[in-house]
Amino acid sequence: MRKVAIYGKGGIGKSTTTQNTVAGLAEMGKKIMVIGCDPKADSTRLLLGGLQQKTVLDTLREEGEEVELEDIIKPGYRNTRCTESGGPEPGVGCAGRGIITSVNLLEQLGAFDDEWDLDYVFYDVLGDVVCGGFAMPIRDGKAEEIYIVCSGEMMAMYAANNICKGILKYADTGGVRLGGLICNSRNVDNERQMIEELAKKIGTQMIHFVPRNNFVQRAEINRQTVIEYDPTHIQADEYRALARKIDENKMFVIPKPLEIEELEALLIEFGIAN
Repeated sequence: MRKVAIYGKGGIGKSTTTQNTVAGLAEMGKKIMVIGCDPKADSTRLLLGGLQQKTVLDTLREEGEEVELEDIIKPGYRNTRCTESGGPEPGVGCAGRGIITSVNLLEQLGAFDDEWDLDYVFYDVLGDVVCGGFAMPIRDGKAEEIYIVCSGEMMAMYAANNICKGILKYADTGGVRLGGLICNSRNVDNERQMIEELAKKIGTQMIHFVPRNNFVQRAEINRQTVIEYDPTHIQADEYRALARKIDENKMFVIPKPLEIEELEALLIEFGIAN
């Protein structure tokens, strides 16, 4: 079972990319669990046809300790297993702690046991590595391979570099490795070349360049992944390609994060910081 976490700056399209990639893997016959680690609980809705899934934390609040696996895991597209950690009430508590509570409960209930014969577990993690809770998939060995969704925008690249610092911190104790950067294009000038160069400097690869296409939003409005909404569309093939590259990936590295001066020099070189 491969344990994958998807990180990236908030708003970069991380959950959309994750769900479309999972759809591609599921289409290949892979058995997958998706764990949403965002208090918004929107990491599985495209796989579930738009269903607002009841979160692990909401279930615990309402039902106490008498929780069963079927209460918190729902079947999605091609039998993907979908669960959302949820978060505390607004203004109360730490959302990161919710991730820890949820994943520990899933383990106790046997969600990862051999009987499920899972090929992949995907963690869709909120934003940057900003606290211990959100770093938990890296820190505690829950995830073994990390993919960072980024773009050629300055703050997305800053966030990617910061996430690499988190991976580096826990690489020895948790065994986590970086599998590559996924460029979710925003049509920035020289974007492909810039992310390829960033990946090279960090010591990894740009595993796939996902071109910007408004059809992704059309599929989302219809509460589906692109592959489910229109499997013949060219954008569906992009997500299939990304899924295949992740499935075949053998390049897992301890990243070498850039100093801020090096990152800014890269931005200036490609003309977006001047």
